[in-house]
Amino acid sequence: QRPFVASGGGLVPPGGSLRLSCLAPGAIFSVFSGYSIAWYRQGPGEQRELVATITNSGNTNYADSVKGRFTISRNNSRKMVYLQMNHLGPDDTALYYCHRIERLGPWGQGTQVTVSS
Repeated sequence: QRPFVASGGGLVPPGGSLRLSCLAPGAIFSVFSGYSIAWYRQGPGEQRELVATITNSGNTNYADSVKGRFTISRNNSRKMVYLQMNHLGPDDTALYYCHRIERLGPWGQGTQVTVSS
């Protein structure tokens, strides 16, 4: 089974913004709209943590560390989930992953976000 594919990361200065994208694997396109999806991140030397979630009905939740700065959204027609990240700081530097909340199937390689002057 192919993983969810995260993209859109890069190098950004403090205070900047990035928009990450997550494409679902083709094998689940037919049921994507029924899945709840999450963004995770893993900073250097840190454990992977939950960043944001969006349910099949569009309800969202955020970690306290990103609340008010990040926005998760989805487009079921495109089989995509997005993470808009604003007011980025060095503590946001991490490898970002997307996956089902249930964490079934393989993990992708993620997309690197580096916040540095």
